[in-house]
Amino acid sequence: MSIPPDAAARRARAPVVCYPVEGLPAPDMAMLAAARQTLTQTAEILVPPRDARSFEVPAGHFFRISSIEGPQVGDLNLWNAADLTERFFSGKTRALHATHITTGHRLWSTLPALRPLATITHDTLGWYGWDDDGGGVHDVIGTRCDPYTNRLLTGHDYHHCCHSNLTRALSAARGLPVREAEMLVHDVLNVFMCTGFTRDTHQYFMKASPVRPGDFIEFFAEIDLLGALSACPGGDCSAEHSSDTAACHPLKVEVFRPADGTLAGWAPPPRSAYPRTHGMP
Repeated sequence: MSIPPDAAARRARAPVVCYPVEGLPAPDMAMLAAARQTLTQTAEILVPPRDARSFEVPAGHFFRISSIEGPQVGDLNLWNAADLTERFFSGKTRALHATHITTGHRLWSTLPALRPLATITHDTLGWYGWDDDGGGVHDVIGTRCDPYTNRLLTGHDYHHCCHSNLTRALSAARGLPVREAEMLVHDVLNVFMCTGFTRDTHQYFMKASPVRPGDFIEFFAEIDLLGALSACPGGDCSAEHSSDTAACHPLKVEVFRPADGTLAGWAPPPRSAYPRTHGMP
């Protein structure tokens, strides 16, 4: 392999952020902070280890995912409750915010709607930042552990991967055939998971999650949501993520209603106004 004489100059070009976000609609965090001081719990869902459960959150409500017994990561899917084809778009969320998200960041939906499904209102792991390995918490770079990749890499079948768990949870929630539900399961927010890219080979890595009982991440539902959360079979993902031997723990999902009047002036965000004709006559 020959190296061109201007290789150093090519590598030295300044990086440019792909999506300048100065014009991105910003959530009213002061209003949300005030509203979350008035919350009343309306639902509580326990997600068993190596399994998933669905939950619904009305627009204008909050939901919280908590560690309750031991370090455990979870894989989160979100859909528009009235239209499951509009769902969480992890890639665009990553492009608009960062590889790992926290308070103030929003979870964006798929095209052509492209609107915030939820806003993160509180994160007890916000202190973690970036560690010496380049790892951070709550990533939108990984996909979800799935039985197809597991078979590809190991030759073995495993039935409690997060993809499978989420599929079964969605199937049960909406009475869909499993194969139909599987087509609606999508790339996730890896809640509590600590990940990054190795500095030498740039491979996606995971390490022991810093989450502990009592930690939680909280969201504000911008539209009516259907969610599903899988308690990953890797536990804290310190060693493996598709395993019946890793120590695993349940996760808790709580839904909260704010007091009347605390969201004065707020309305669910509209779908993108871009014309579906794509500019064609």
